[in-house]
Amino acid sequence: MPVRVVVGCQWGDEGKGKIIDLLCALSRIGVVARFQGGANAGHTVVVKSEKYILHLIPSGILHPNVQCYIGNGVVIEPDKLLYEIDLLESKNFQVRNRLAISTNAHVIMPYHIILDKSKESNPNLFIGTTGRGIGPAYVDKVDRIGIRMMDLQSPDLLREKLALNLKLKASHLKRKKVNLDKILQDYLAYGERLQPCLRDVSRLINEDITAGKNILLEGAQGTLLDVDFGTYPYVTSSSPIAGGACTGLGIGPTKIDDVIGVFKAYTTRVGEGPFPTEFLSYFYTERVREWGKEFGATTGRPRRCGWFDGVLARFAARINGLTEMAITKLDVLDRLATVQICTGYHVDGDCCRDLPTDLAIIRDCQPVYEELPGWQQNTTNIREFDKLPKQAQIYLRRIEELVDVPLRLVSVGSERDQTIWCK
Repeated sequence: MPVRVVVGCQWGDEGKGKIIDLLCALSRIGVVARFQGGANAGHTVVVKSEKYILHLIPSGILHPNVQCYIGNGVVIEPDKLLYEIDLLESKNFQVRNRLAISTNAHVIMPYHIILDKSKESNPNLFIGTTGRGIGPAYVDKVDRIGIRMMDLQSPDLLREKLALNLKLKASHLKRKKVNLDKILQDYLAYGERLQPCLRDVSRLINEDITAGKNILLEGAQGTLLDVDFGTYPYVTSSSPIAGGACTGLGIGPTKIDDVIGVFKAYTTRVGEGPFPTEFLSYFYTERVREWGKEFGATTGRPRRCGWFDGVLARFAARINGLTEMAITKLDVLDRLATVQICTGYHVDGDCCRDLPTDLAIIRDCQPVYEELPGWQQNTTNIREFDKLPKQAQIYLRRIEELVDVPLRLVSVGSERDQTIWCK
């Protein structure tokens, strides 16, 4: 039975939530496990026209027979997690008896959010993060002073760790009111409510693999936001690529069978950082943003929009070891008379077909485009690849050729059934 990783292959927001949900609906998936990131992610799933935005709970939770795990690589805001659990259970989804949370997962504390927002308010340090405390929590993890979910079960240890952190961060918190006793009281209460879900997730998932269950490993954000391989420093603080699934859940790389890469039919980005194929035309930016509802699920910020970037896509395929790919939001391009695909970059007069590692070069490069005719037909009701307009088929096959990864499915809308499976 396969263990599949589902990863975003651009700058996030590719539609991974729908792909996970769809695979759960059509395959006999036993487990969906989230392996990194925090509540800065927003995976949107639409079921019978009702929208569910999941920030921490894996996207498989909407399926009653799927077990969901939050791995040690995730940083958790307990109050946000509890809110998400309560909201889903108010809509008659059983959550607590199907959710396991790694005892080793680190906790986002109130001072992490203060530090994050303070840093973002400094024009010299502004990156464009969500301000949810993700980065500072990962900093504490690496600095070996972080607080883990298991610590919420130990009042004396939690007090000791809180006191140390507040002492070390006093100069940065300045006049912000941070009350140790209040934090201690609140987080012990969170820990008590979440205690039934705390488990050794690494052991659980390895047992599931041995038992032959179908398993999906869910990444958040996208490849170009990876802390090592993304457009550094405009990146997230964890590893959203396929390799991050191993360290974020405690499984060996030999246990992974397939890696599904999710791409939008165009490209978007939130926050600062280079974006070679960003639309130069206000018309294209506003229309695609409107048609694609390109506003952050977590922050509501408008996303920057641009053409499909084959250079970034090839890089993502290499870094993740993609075995197949999914393309989402093809329908957003339905009304355009022409569409463009970036096949390379002009760098100092030369044509470069690989992503440069130097941020300055990426900023200054000029994309090389192929222009293709648009299809100007509604694709949202099409369910077979051969019934797509010929121009749409050509566009998709050209992407497949550039990325050199088999195309598995195409999404033409947010609903589960608005999907085309490719041969």
